[in-house]
Amino acid sequence: MTDLALLALTQWLSPAFPTGGFAYSHGLERVIARNEVTDAATLSDWLTDILRHGAGWQDAVLLAQALRPGADHAHLAAIARALAPSAERLAETLDQGTALARTVADITGRSIPACPLPVALGAAAQPLGLPPQTVIALFLQAFAGNLVLVAVRHVPLGQTEGQRLLAGLAPRLAALAERAAIAGLDDLATAALAGDLAAMEHETQDVRIFRT
Repeated sequence: MTDLALLALTQWLSPAFPTGGFAYSHGLERVIARNEVTDAATLSDWLTDILRHGAGWQDAVLLAQALRPGADHAHLAAIARALAPSAERLAETLDQGTALARTVADITGRSIPACPLPVALGAAAQPLGLPPQTVIALFLQAFAGNLVLVAVRHVPLGQTEGQRLLAGLAPRLAALAERAAIAGLDDLATAALAGDLAAMEHETQDVRIFRT
């Protein structure tokens, strides 16, 4: 049953799942346009900051809380909305969370709340019985993988270079997942101001390929 649960989770987090993750750059489009991310090294630095100090950590903690038995998903969803630093970031997490909840509900017949992505995933994955750090690590890898794909297309980076970068992030993703799995709501904090400002500036960018 563990194998089946893991297959279900990886399906939900795959690029083929209709959450529309490919349409969101999390502000990365803006920093590429400003020539602040120009190669694998600068992308790695930007991603590491977002993962450790920005939405990566924040969403990992919210996902950990949503996976716990008896979790108050409505309360966690309200916190996730309040923590969104801009209109685009709020739309990004709500749109993807709603799409994931709807599709998982259609597949499983379960009622999944339409809410920000980490909370929706936590509610969907809770019955799978997988270790929280496993769910969180795969979620973070999917998040980072989507942003690497943005850079492969628009920096541009070579596909092999992008995959090498993503593989290099794996130890950091695993460590982050371990920390988040035992964290509490008091551990929620962000300090990725440059990323937040990029998301705000993206809202008024003249030419935009991505929704965020």
